[in-house]
Amino acid sequence: MAIIQFPENIKWGTATASYQIEGAVKEDGRGPSIWDTFCETPGKVLNGDSGEIACDSYHRVEEDVSIMKDLGIDLYRFSVAWPRIFPEGTGEVNSKGLNYYHRLVDALIENGIEPMVTLYHWDLPQALQDKGGWDNRETIDAFVHYAEVMFKEFSGKVKKWITFNEPWCVSFLSNFLGAHAPGNRDLQLAVNVAHHLHVAHGRTVQKFRAYGYEGEIGYAPNTTWLEPFSNKEEDMKACRRGVGEFVEWFFDPVFKGSYPGFLVDWFEQKGVSVPILEGDMNDIHQPVDFVGVNYYTGSVARFKENEGLLDVEQVDMGYEKTDIGWNIYPEGFYKVLTYITEQYGNIPIYITENGSCYNDEPEKGRVRDIRRIDYLKQHLTALKRSMDSGVNIKGYITWSLMDNFEWAEGYSKRFGIVYVNYRTLQRIKKDSFYWYKQTIRNNWFQV
Repeated sequence: MAIIQFPENIKWGTATASYQIEGAVKEDGRGPSIWDTFCETPGKVLNGDSGEIACDSYHRVEEDVSIMKDLGIDLYRFSVAWPRIFPEGTGEVNSKGLNYYHRLVDALIENGIEPMVTLYHWDLPQALQDKGGWDNRETIDAFVHYAEVMFKEFSGKVKKWITFNEPWCVSFLSNFLGAHAPGNRDLQLAVNVAHHLHVAHGRTVQKFRAYGYEGEIGYAPNTTWLEPFSNKEEDMKACRRGVGEFVEWFFDPVFKGSYPGFLVDWFEQKGVSVPILEGDMNDIHQPVDFVGVNYYTGSVARFKENEGLLDVEQVDMGYEKTDIGWNIYPEGFYKVLTYITEQYGNIPIYITENGSCYNDEPEKGRVRDIRRIDYLKQHLTALKRSMDSGVNIKGYITWSLMDNFEWAEGYSKRFGIVYVNYRTLQRIKKDSFYWYKQTIRNNWFQV
């Protein structure tokens, strides 16, 4: 048995997102979001599920924070529902929405848990979508104003801020593939949205610096890794495009001040260009204090003409899969972290999401999710490999604290280390919860 030992200063945490856990979508002045609309559209979400009740965390702040205190985490990453603060996206601030997050933040701090706040985890106010959403540059201004309000309101309480969660999902998954709200299928639109997210991120960072708020600010792209099936040039280029759609497209503008040429050229061949206005790239190219990295899965892949957007085909190598059908590929976690460091230097990195879907049910009050424990062991071992290879890891935040509304999959997929009975809303700590608790307390585990 080998011991995987972590440094004493690493931060441990867990994460959630507002629409996935809060519920109370029509309470205390909250306005509708694009996800409320998407869920009401027949055929978009499995079983017609919605986040109307979700885990009812809006009414269970004290209970959920007590669970986190028992877990022993240093950090809790959660997101703010923009429509709770500005029901119309702009205009008057909804004080009841702010009060909810003050309750949550105060409870965390009282229990020795540092809040890490994500400003945008996909729940755009529907009123802004009605005006074009992220395709409309007025949404950039609305977001920056919303962010300013949050910075000022929580100054001194919140010292870790994330602008956007998984901009690839907000742009390509939601506006090209159409799988998430608002459900569009337009490549030029997706590229427009991605660029406007970048501009909004950069301008928000500028505001944070200009006012001298205490703390750190970054963003959290999702990543993957595609290992070439062979050393053929066409396979290697295909995998570079497949990884680049997640990494370079969302890292290069922030860290290098330009879009990756190999993907710009690829999109231009498809008649698509980036809608850059004067000053945009300077706005985007702002120093951040850290980057969040979300990683779940990867694959072996190769070139295949007309396969998807990028002519890349994933090859089934027989890897075990989680219950959402994603490969268990910890090698990709190590590879993408070392790749990011090679490309962008010694950036401080928080793993802002990493976890697995297993739909284990309680048996006599206990959830024996041994497969999730194995997943965590494999990925934390890969994380330590990356740290020993020079990657500047500051913290690890597992997804998710509790089972929740899994977007277009509704309530059919469970990622939590806490089981939620969606009928009674009872929480049950899974075996993975106790394993993670022990790992946090010890700063090591055995493999």
